[in-house]
Amino acid sequence: MERKDHMDAIGAAALIAFALHLAFNQVVIKVTAGGFGPVFQAGLRSVGAVLVLYLWMRLRGVSFSVPRAARAGGIVSGLFFALEFMCLFTALDTTTVSRASVIFYSMPVWLTLIAHVFFPGERLTPAKIAGLLLAMAGVAIALADRGGGSVSWAGDLLALTGALCWAGIVVCVRITPLSEVPPAQQLMFQVLVSAPILLLLAPFLGPLLRDVQPIHIAGLLFQIVAIASLGFLAWFWLMTIYPASSVASFSFLSPVFSVILGWLLLSEDVAPSVWAALVLVASGIYLINRKPRALA
Repeated sequence: MERKDHMDAIGAAALIAFALHLAFNQVVIKVTAGGFGPVFQAGLRSVGAVLVLYLWMRLRGVSFSVPRAARAGGIVSGLFFALEFMCLFTALDTTTVSRASVIFYSMPVWLTLIAHVFFPGERLTPAKIAGLLLAMAGVAIALADRGGGSVSWAGDLLALTGALCWAGIVVCVRITPLSEVPPAQQLMFQVLVSAPILLLLAPFLGPLLRDVQPIHIAGLLFQIVAIASLGFLAWFWLMTIYPASSVASFSFLSPVFSVILGWLLLSEDVAPSVWAALVLVASGIYLINRKPRALA
């Protein structure tokens, strides 16, 4: 498809569907943890993604050759990727989908703060500052609410660390020659580096296998094919067609859908404070990513 300078109905529908897709994956991760240890699950997902990406790149004729200058950035992004999902999968194993998602999807907040310092063209604007304050207030409310049996300081802090690592990947791609590498190769670096790290750490972080059932295997396959490989490639594809700011503005939907799906599918008891935190974080992310209107 040709590059577009604005968001159209097809793109909006695709991005809404993708946000729902990512939110559903949070539920899948938590359910799959009933059969696999969280870090082992993340490692298996990366291994499977390597295989799927390899086949996809071969079929599409995408080169596996990466410029030497981009390799260091690729390795660093892979390390961030490993830590991000080790934290996220463990967080979802120790706390609710709603809490983990509200905190994890605060990533644009931390990325905006980092960008203000390191990227001269991305300074804070009044709208971004308002968005930061709203989103940070939402995260603070989520962290402060210690009621309920599924609340875990470890889970909350792991979700927050995962968000910071996610922002770290974006910064790594931006400031290194990795930015000149096609998306498929960037993703291959991340899953290829993360796979052995996660699998080596998994035995030290709890049992590898729990009570494995067909639903857990199906959940793992869903993550491998629909998220960690083809799903991320679809996101990169949308970024090549529509303006990055327009694509990013839909990110506020993922935590919204995650909380709703956790409530509907897992019967999670979502406290009023979590709903309030969700509204603040989603509103803040929207303001941060909203494209300023041109003056008449």
